[in-house]
Amino acid sequence: MLISIVIPIFNEEDALPAFNQSLVELLESLPHDYEVWYVAGGSTDQTSQIVQRLHSANPRVKLLELSRNYGHQAALTAGLDFAKGDVVISMDGDGQHPPFVIPQLIAAYEAGNDVVLTQRRTTGEISYFQKLFSKTFYQLINKLSESEIVPDSADFRLLSREVVQDLRGLNEQHRFLRGMISWMGFQQTIVSFDAPPRLAGRSKFSLRKRLRLAADAIFSFSIVPINLVIAFGVLLLIAAVGQIFYVLLTLITVGNQGIPPGWTSLMLAVLIIGGTQMLTLGLIGYYVGMTFQESKRRPIYFVNRRLSTLDKTPPAVEAEQPNGSPSE
Repeated sequence: MLISIVIPIFNEEDALPAFNQSLVELLESLPHDYEVWYVAGGSTDQTSQIVQRLHSANPRVKLLELSRNYGHQAALTAGLDFAKGDVVISMDGDGQHPPFVIPQLIAAYEAGNDVVLTQRRTTGEISYFQKLFSKTFYQLINKLSESEIVPDSADFRLLSREVVQDLRGLNEQHRFLRGMISWMGFQQTIVSFDAPPRLAGRSKFSLRKRLRLAADAIFSFSIVPINLVIAFGVLLLIAAVGQIFYVLLTLITVGNQGIPPGWTSLMLAVLIIGGTQMLTLGLIGYYVGMTFQESKRRPIYFVNRRLSTLDKTPPAVEAEQPNGSPSE
């Protein structure tokens, strides 16, 4: 059995040598063949050069250099496109996805599971804010989405060859692979692990990137925000009708003296209705914008052949339209 490991990397020159050593030692101990795909793009340090040296020492370690940094999910997609393995394992290269979990993933696959997810029990050196953000995100997405996503999961998972081939057919621009794989179904199981601290450096997953991924996850897998705005609009309409009856009843029973003069109530109503309209237009505009981006059918990534000395075309998708068109 050929095992493909897909690892997106960005400015990981400090952690990469130690991580690769522990990974290769683990893979060499398994009774299977393996290949390791490091997917880089946009790094400003020596990350790509380190991978090239690792490849010279071990041809099973390969580099896929993208033309720029397209983001974590696009890098994972590129690695899945190029992976040749009977199973494909995606993980991060900072050490927080420990290689010693890989045998458990393979054992779960051999037990009959097409998708083997991982779930963090504990995470080393994670702040309270990050824990709160993660907990809130998973609660929100599971309430809004039609697919259940495992809390405290990550992009550390095993996929069978069949699942990877089907996943290649999903070419949307706004990618949230955890949600896409959950939506696909298949026989799944979960392996829990304790995430150690990073080997070196700091996380590149900033708050802005977290919010962008959260927005992609929510708006790509749910129209509940639109439904909530519609429900809120209905409530405002009911309140407006009630106000009309109140004014008419006051005019009949008391007269004009029963209606207090002033702009307070009027301005309050205008602000509520105006704010609701702007929010509604914003939500609709976000969905329209996502639809516009999807309609252009642009590639998810481009491979920079000039920096890659390895495979140029995804072997498994030679007969198909690849996600990224390699540049000559």
